[in-house]
Amino acid sequence: MVGLIFRIVLAVAAAVTIYLIGAAIIRKFHIDPPPEPDPEDVRPVDLRYRCGVCGAEVTMTASSEEDPTAPRHCREDMELVSSTST
Repeated sequence: MVGLIFRIVLAVAAAVTIYLIGAAIIRKFHIDPPPEPDPEDVRPVDLRYRCGVCGAEVTMTASSEEDPTAPRHCREDMELVSSTST
C-alpha cells in the first residue's frame, strides 16, 4: 500500500516537473513583434521580388523605408525583379 502511494506521488511530481520545464522552454521562444510603423512614415512603392529557389513572387506596395530590404523566402533573400519609382 505504501509502495503504491509512493509511486503515485512520484509520478505526479515527475509530471509537474516535466510540465514546468516544458513551459519554461516554450516561454523563452516568445518574441515581441516589431512595433507598428507610423502611418505618416509609410510611403508608396512598387517593387516586385522573386524567390530564386521556388519562384514565388511578392509585390511590395508600401514601405516605411526609402530603400526597403528584400523579403526572405525559402530561407534566402528574394531577388528584385522590377522597380518603379512613385
